[in-house]
Amino acid sequence: MTRLWISIGAFSAAVAVTLGAFGAHGLKGHLTAAALQTFQTGVSYQFYHSLGLILIGVIVPTSRPSVMLSAAGWLMLAGILLFSGSLYLLSTTGIRSIGIITPFGGLSLIVAWLMLAFGILRQSGQSTR
Repeated sequence: MTRLWISIGAFSAAVAVTLGAFGAHGLKGHLTAAALQTFQTGVSYQFYHSLGLILIGVIVPTSRPSVMLSAAGWLMLAGILLFSGSLYLLSTTGIRSIGIITPFGGLSLIVAWLMLAFGILRQSGQSTR
C-alpha cells in the first residue's frame, strides 16, 4: 500500500503541474479571468493533496496497519477527483450544475486530513503502551 500512495500522489502531482501549465498557457485567451481562477484553484488543491497522498505513503510503513490511514488515502484521492475535477469541468464547460459536486470533494479532503491526524495519534497512543 505504501508504494501505491506514493505512486498515485506523484502521478497526481505531475497531472497538476501539467494542468497548471495548460491553464496558464492554453486556456488564457479562452476563459474569463474568473474561470481561470477557478481552474487554478483546482490545480492548487490537487497539488497540495497529491503531496498529502505521498505523505500517507511515507507514514504508513512507519506505523502498524491502520484502517484510518488507509481510509485517509482513499478519501484524499476521492476528494482530489471530486473537488479539483469538478472545478476543472466547471471552469472549462461553464456548466454550473457541476458545482454541486465540489462540496462533496471538499468534505472528503477535510475528513481525509482528520482521519490522518487521528490515525497517527491513535498509532502513537498504542505504541506508548
